[in-house]
Amino acid sequence: LSSLKKFDEIKKANQAAAKKLVEDQLSSSSEDDDEDAEVKQGKILDKTFTIYTSQTDGDASELERTRQYMNDAFQSGAMTCLICIASVKRNQAVWSCCGCFCIFHLVCIQKWAKDSLFLVSSPLTDDDFGKKDYPWPCPKCRFEYKRSETPSRYYCYCGKVENPAVDPWLVPHSCGQICEREFKPSCGHKCLLLCHPGPCPPCPKMVTTTCHCKKAKPVPRRCSAKEWSCRLPCGRTLPCGQHACESPCHAGDCQPCPRVSKQRCVCGRQTAERLCASPQWHCNQVCGKCLPCGNHTCEQVCHAGPCGDCPRSGKRSCPCGKTKFTLPCTEDVPTCGDSCDKVLECGIHKCSQRCHRGPCEICRQEVEKQCRCGKHTKRMPCHKPYLCETKCTKIRDCQKHQCRRKCCSGNCPPCDQVCGRTLGCRNHKCPSGCHRGSCNPCPETVDVKCNCGKTVIKVPCGRERTIKPPKCKQLCSWPPTCHHSTQEKHYCHFGRCPPCRQPCQKTLTCGHLCPVSCHDEALVKQTGLHQSAGPWEQPSEPAFIQTALPCPPCEVPIPVECLGQHEVSPLPCHSANPYSCKRFCGRLLDCQNHTCMKECHHVTKLNSSTDGKMAGPECSQCEEECSKPRPAGCPHRCVLPCHPGDCPSCLQMLKIKCHCKLSVLYIECLKLTCADLKEKELLISCRNQCPKELPCGHRCKEICHSGNCPLNCSQKVKLRCLCKRLKKEVQCSKIQEGQVSLECDALCKEMKRKAYEIKEAEARAALEEEKRRQQAELEAFENRLKGRRKNKRRKDEVEVEQSSWQKYKNLIMLPVFGVAVVMV
Repeated sequence: LSSLKKFDEIKKANQAAAKKLVEDQLSSSSEDDDEDAEVKQGKILDKTFTIYTSQTDGDASELERTRQYMNDAFQSGAMTCLICIASVKRNQAVWSCCGCFCIFHLVCIQKWAKDSLFLVSSPLTDDDFGKKDYPWPCPKCRFEYKRSETPSRYYCYCGKVENPAVDPWLVPHSCGQICEREFKPSCGHKCLLLCHPGPCPPCPKMVTTTCHCKKAKPVPRRCSAKEWSCRLPCGRTLPCGQHACESPCHAGDCQPCPRVSKQRCVCGRQTAERLCASPQWHCNQVCGKCLPCGNHTCEQVCHAGPCGDCPRSGKRSCPCGKTKFTLPCTEDVPTCGDSCDKVLECGIHKCSQRCHRGPCEICRQEVEKQCRCGKHTKRMPCHKPYLCETKCTKIRDCQKHQCRRKCCSGNCPPCDQVCGRTLGCRNHKCPSGCHRGSCNPCPETVDVKCNCGKTVIKVPCGRERTIKPPKCKQLCSWPPTCHHSTQEKHYCHFGRCPPCRQPCQKTLTCGHLCPVSCHDEALVKQTGLHQSAGPWEQPSEPAFIQTALPCPPCEVPIPVECLGQHEVSPLPCHSANPYSCKRFCGRLLDCQNHTCMKECHHVTKLNSSTDGKMAGPECSQCEEECSKPRPAGCPHRCVLPCHPGDCPSCLQMLKIKCHCKLSVLYIECLKLTCADLKEKELLISCRNQCPKELPCGHRCKEICHSGNCPLNCSQKVKLRCLCKRLKKEVQCSKIQEGQVSLECDALCKEMKRKAYEIKEAEARAALEEEKRRQQAELEAFENRLKGRRKNKRRKDEVEVEQSSWQKYKNLIMLPVFGVAVVMV
């Protein structure tokens, strides 16, 4: 039952989660699946900005920031609650910060405010709790709100409508009415946009206003930019009363007068050069003027106006103040003789002495005092404070250190230790008192400058190590370090200037200009400068030095003909000399058959009229044999060396074999090569019988001939029947053609039958003999087994000796029986 109950609970929870998911998808898809979403959004924005743009003649340049906030409000997922990290949807209650205009879920910001107030008030004592309204901060911008400002209801952006209805033709979470919030800074006008997220744009109203100094004529200007300066000298009289302000027309009070003048002190005795901005000053001399009484002098230091009456004139009281006397200023007031009765420093008891001059003594009455922490009491003089030695063990507001103050009243003071933790910038330490949580970010800013110092950006302290220096648009002003008069224009940078990319343009020895890039400051790697002491020493990185490289060889192409006049190739200027193209010379030698096989070389022309393709004295001499083709069939070469013209006739003898390859014939080469087919057939024949065998096995009867032998063999052969008894002589060619055959007669058949019967009888006899032999072997094996069994029983019996016939009858009978079977 418990498992079924738990199953039902889980089932209901899953169904509720699925239902909620479907509703969320439908609410979000209603925004995303609209076909005309962009057109619709554009119309809503135009409607929101219409009243504002009508005041600015269509100028919407000041609305970009507000437009961005509104675009984020339309895009699904663009507005994210920084507390729960979830998208803010149309149908959810939200709250907007008035400092950074970031939007949060109403439930999330309420929980955030509650948690923040709890963390702040948790370390407070009972005496301090509730006496101060501690604030809570915005999660993004840390703008502080009072406890009473914690949001409890859902309002539109302008705060006019509570729980605004979801309208697809309005900005999400907007009421659609005119914003009418006061502009910041306040100018008396109100925002003209419809209820919108983000800050209100600058005031677009036109007002007539004059400049700061009121000298220029009033001109119409935008209310957001109504403060303007005419740039003329201000001219207002400075506080010194002597000079006029020379600064350009400005807002607010004029700066103090920067001039210096001679000015007297207040009493007029001394004169000094001082700034006009501080004309009132006092010297260090005592006034010293005689007072109206004529007996005393003024003891005040440098002052203005009359010195006043003598302070000892008129009615004066005795030291205790009970009796007043009228005496001349030259006499002192006497004591009245009554008790002093002034309240002592303890605030409880009174002075018991008679009226006296000077301060009263300390209170010496003994009273029972309780220590400050209230744990101990002691009887002691009233003027002495009573502090016990008990140290307070309460944790201070930093939640780290104990109070440790002797005789603490319970209201422990704030922790007096300095936090001292290194801030995130890694440059400064936290100067605040010991506190809970993380330290505040470092408030310092650091200037990050470019190399020339003209471009500066301010970054939070600690970011100067990771942020890149600003890109400066000023041109680098360093002088060129190469031979060029001016360097390439490039912007301000750190480190060395980039290598010069201008063409070198130095004049080479050949007269051409060097076309490569400037190489006056090339980095060359130095190797082998330091020899390591052993394998334990780490190899050092190669050093690079900056040096000027010589100009490379001139590469201007110049057409040059090879030595053998085969080709004309463009060669670099520095190597433009006659060259060998590495081909064969190819000039025709004197033999008129071969060409010069030397590598391309210089050839001296003996006669200008000779052909340029003929060999010269530098060409090689032909030393080869004659390679002209011989007549067909002649295997001999020409006996002459390589020569022009036709070769002589061949007179050598040929050693060849006849057609049958058995005889060797010697024939003149000239006869054989000049003969026709029939004559060659007769010349090569040895005139003997052909030794080749015919397919039938007999020798060919023809005379030595070429080609295949004839197949009609005329040799006589004996033809036999199948049993080889009958025979007959016939021509071999007829047997090959299958024209003649010899069949067996009746006698041959009878002889075959008798031979078959004899063969069968022999087979039967052999089979019977084999059976008898196997039976004998079986009986002998059984007898051997019987003898072994009876051997144990017949130990005492006398063995009976067998006769010779019984021993050898088997050996005698088996061969005899076998011979008989064979004979039968």
